[in-house]
Amino acid sequence: GEAYNRLIAGILGNPELAKWKYLLTMEDDNLPPSDAHIRLLETIEWGKYDAVSGIYFTKGDLNMPMAYGSPEEHKRTGVLDFKPLDVRQALSSGTVLEVTGIAMGCALWRMDLFREVQPPWFVTTSDIIEGKGTVCFTQDLAFCQKAKAAGKRFAVDLRVKVGHLDINTGVTF
Repeated sequence: GEAYNRLIAGILGNPELAKWKYLLTMEDDNLPPSDAHIRLLETIEWGKYDAVSGIYFTKGDLNMPMAYGSPEEHKRTGVLDFKPLDVRQALSSGTVLEVTGIAMGCALWRMDLFREVQPPWFVTTSDIIEGKGTVCFTQDLAFCQKAKAAGKRFAVDLRVKVGHLDINTGVTF
Protein backbone atom coordinates (compact mmCIF):
# COMPACT_ATOMS: atom_id res chain seq x y z
CA GLY A 1 0.00 0.00 0.00
CA GLU A 2 2.78 2.42 0.86
CA ALA A 3 4.34 2.14 -2.62
CA TYR A 4 1.02 3.04 -4.23
CA ASN A 5 0.59 5.98 -1.84
CA ARG A 6 4.02 7.33 -2.79
CA LEU A 7 3.20 6.89 -6.48
CA ILE A 8 -0.09 8.82 -6.22
CA ALA A 9 1.42 11.56 -4.06
CA GLY A 10 4.32 11.90 -6.50
CA ILE A 11 1.98 12.26 -9.46
CA LEU A 12 -0.29 14.77 -7.73
CA GLY A 13 2.73 16.76 -6.50
CA ASN A 14 4.30 17.07 -9.95
CA PRO A 15 2.95 20.03 -11.99
CA GLU A 16 3.17 18.14 -15.29
CA LEU A 17 2.02 14.73 -14.13
CA ALA A 18 -0.81 16.22 -12.05
CA LYS A 19 -2.52 17.08 -15.35
CA TRP A 20 -3.00 13.38 -16.13
CA LYS A 21 -6.63 12.30 -16.37
CA TYR A 22 -6.01 8.60 -15.67
CA LEU A 23 -3.63 6.18 -13.99
CA LEU A 24 -3.26 2.60 -15.21
CA THR A 25 -2.02 0.15 -12.58
CA MET A 26 -0.50 -3.05 -13.90
CA GLU A 27 1.12 -5.52 -11.53
CA ASP A 28 4.01 -7.69 -12.65
CA ASP A 29 2.17 -11.00 -12.19
CA ASN A 30 -0.72 -9.99 -14.48
CA LEU A 31 -0.85 -10.84 -18.18
CA PRO A 32 -3.33 -8.46 -19.85
CA PRO A 33 -4.59 -8.61 -23.42
CA SER A 34 -2.88 -6.13 -25.77
CA ASP A 35 -6.00 -3.92 -25.97
CA ALA A 36 -6.69 -3.82 -22.21
CA HIS A 37 -5.97 -0.09 -21.87
CA ILE A 38 -8.32 0.77 -24.75
CA ARG A 39 -11.21 -1.32 -23.43
CA LEU A 40 -10.77 -0.04 -19.87
CA LEU A 41 -10.80 3.54 -21.17
CA GLU A 42 -13.99 2.87 -23.16
CA THR A 43 -15.66 1.44 -20.07
CA ILE A 44 -14.58 4.13 -17.62
CA GLU A 45 -15.85 6.83 -20.00
CA TRP A 46 -19.02 5.05 -21.10
CA GLY A 47 -20.11 3.99 -17.63
CA LYS A 48 -19.05 7.11 -15.78
CA TYR A 49 -17.07 4.92 -13.39
CA ASP A 50 -14.30 6.21 -11.17
CA ALA A 51 -12.19 3.11 -11.77
CA VAL A 52 -12.51 -0.07 -13.81
CA SER A 53 -10.46 -3.25 -13.85
CA GLY A 54 -10.06 -6.27 -16.04
CA ILE A 55 -11.23 -9.62 -14.73
CA TYR A 56 -8.75 -12.02 -13.23
CA PHE A 57 -8.82 -14.67 -10.55
CA THR A 58 -6.93 -15.34 -7.35
CA LYS A 59 -4.05 -17.77 -7.60
CA GLY A 60 -4.25 -21.27 -6.20
CA ASP A 61 -6.86 -23.96 -5.86
CA LEU A 62 -9.77 -21.69 -4.93
CA ASN A 63 -9.67 -19.29 -7.93
CA MET A 64 -12.09 -16.59 -6.82
CA PRO A 65 -12.89 -13.80 -9.29
CA MET A 66 -11.49 -10.42 -8.34
CA ALA A 67 -14.85 -8.70 -8.73
CA TYR A 68 -16.13 -7.79 -5.30
CA GLY A 69 -19.52 -6.90 -3.84
CA SER A 70 -22.89 -5.91 -5.22
CA PRO A 71 -23.76 -2.20 -5.42
CA GLU A 72 -27.47 -3.15 -5.44
CA GLU A 73 -27.04 -5.04 -2.17
CA HIS A 74 -25.16 -2.07 -0.72
CA LYS A 75 -27.98 0.30 -1.71
CA ARG A 76 -30.64 -2.04 -0.36
CA THR A 77 -29.02 -2.90 2.98
CA GLY A 78 -26.46 -0.17 3.58
CA VAL A 79 -23.86 -2.90 4.17
CA LEU A 80 -20.70 -2.59 2.11
CA ASP A 81 -19.62 -6.12 1.26
CA PHE A 82 -16.56 -7.34 -0.61
CA LYS A 83 -17.48 -10.97 -1.28
CA PRO A 84 -16.28 -12.24 -4.65
CA LEU A 85 -19.17 -12.23 -7.13
CA ASP A 86 -20.29 -15.07 -9.36
CA VAL A 87 -19.20 -13.72 -12.74
CA ARG A 88 -19.96 -16.78 -14.90
CA GLN A 89 -22.97 -15.36 -16.74
CA ALA A 90 -21.43 -11.92 -17.21
CA LEU A 91 -18.12 -13.48 -18.28
CA SER A 92 -19.74 -15.53 -21.02
CA SER A 93 -21.44 -12.43 -22.44
CA GLY A 94 -18.41 -10.12 -22.04
CA THR A 95 -20.28 -7.39 -20.25
CA VAL A 96 -19.34 -4.75 -17.71
CA LEU A 97 -20.25 -5.53 -14.13
CA GLU A 98 -20.59 -2.75 -11.57
CA VAL A 99 -19.04 -3.81 -8.26
CA THR A 100 -18.17 -2.32 -4.88
CA GLY A 101 -14.49 -3.25 -5.10
CA ILE A 102 -11.79 -4.01 -7.65
CA ALA A 103 -8.26 -5.32 -7.56
CA MET A 104 -5.33 -3.19 -8.75
CA GLY A 105 -3.50 -5.71 -10.95
CA CYS A 106 -4.95 -4.34 -14.20
CA ALA A 107 -7.06 -1.27 -13.51
CA LEU A 108 -7.67 2.23 -14.85
CA TRP A 109 -8.34 4.95 -12.27
CA ARG A 110 -9.54 8.52 -12.73
CA MET A 111 -6.94 10.81 -11.15
CA ASP A 112 -9.77 12.94 -9.73
CA LEU A 113 -10.59 9.98 -7.52
CA PHE A 114 -7.33 10.52 -5.65
CA ARG A 115 -7.96 14.26 -5.40
CA GLU A 116 -11.42 13.69 -3.90
CA VAL A 117 -10.58 10.86 -1.48
CA GLN A 118 -8.16 11.84 1.25
CA PRO A 119 -4.86 9.97 1.77
CA PRO A 120 -3.66 7.57 2.81
CA TRP A 121 -5.35 5.93 -0.14
CA PHE A 122 -3.97 2.42 0.23
CA VAL A 123 -3.59 0.60 3.54
CA THR A 124 -3.22 -3.13 4.14
CA THR A 125 -4.84 -4.21 7.39
CA SER A 126 -5.26 -7.42 9.32
CA ASP A 127 -8.15 -7.96 11.67
CA ILE A 128 -8.87 -10.82 14.02
CA ILE A 129 -12.49 -11.84 13.51
CA GLU A 130 -14.04 -14.21 16.02
CA GLY A 131 -14.53 -17.63 14.50
CA LYS A 132 -12.60 -16.74 11.34
CA GLY A 133 -9.11 -16.00 12.64
CA THR A 134 -6.97 -13.32 11.04
CA VAL A 135 -8.50 -11.72 7.96
CA CYS A 136 -6.29 -9.59 5.73
CA PHE A 137 -7.88 -6.63 3.97
CA THR A 138 -5.81 -5.78 0.91
CA GLN A 139 -4.85 -2.22 0.00
CA ASP A 140 -7.10 -2.19 -3.08
CA LEU A 141 -10.25 -3.16 -1.18
CA ALA A 142 -9.39 -0.84 1.70
CA PHE A 143 -9.25 2.01 -0.82
CA CYS A 144 -12.50 0.91 -2.46
CA GLN A 145 -14.17 0.91 0.95
CA LYS A 146 -13.02 4.48 1.58
CA ALA A 147 -13.99 5.61 -1.94
CA LYS A 148 -17.43 3.95 -1.81
CA ALA A 149 -18.12 5.90 1.40
CA ALA A 150 -17.49 9.01 -0.74
CA GLY A 151 -20.00 7.81 -3.36
CA LYS A 152 -17.49 6.53 -5.95
CA ARG A 153 -18.28 3.82 -8.53
CA PHE A 154 -16.26 0.81 -9.68
CA ALA A 155 -16.68 -1.79 -12.41
CA VAL A 156 -15.04 -4.87 -13.87
CA ASP A 157 -14.85 -5.09 -17.66
CA LEU A 158 -15.31 -8.76 -18.48
CA ARG A 159 -14.03 -8.21 -22.02
CA VAL A 160 -10.58 -7.69 -20.48
CA LYS A 161 -9.54 -11.19 -19.43
CA VAL A 162 -6.26 -11.02 -17.53
CA GLY A 163 -4.01 -13.96 -16.71
CA HIS A 164 -2.68 -14.10 -13.16
CA LEU A 165 0.76 -15.72 -13.12
CA ASP A 166 2.05 -17.71 -10.18
CA ILE A 167 5.77 -16.98 -10.58
CA ASN A 168 6.69 -19.91 -8.32
CA THR A 169 4.94 -22.58 -10.42
CA GLY A 170 4.60 -20.91 -13.83
CA VAL A 171 0.85 -21.60 -13.77
CA THR A 172 -1.42 -18.86 -15.09
CA PHE A 173 -4.86 -18.59 -13.51
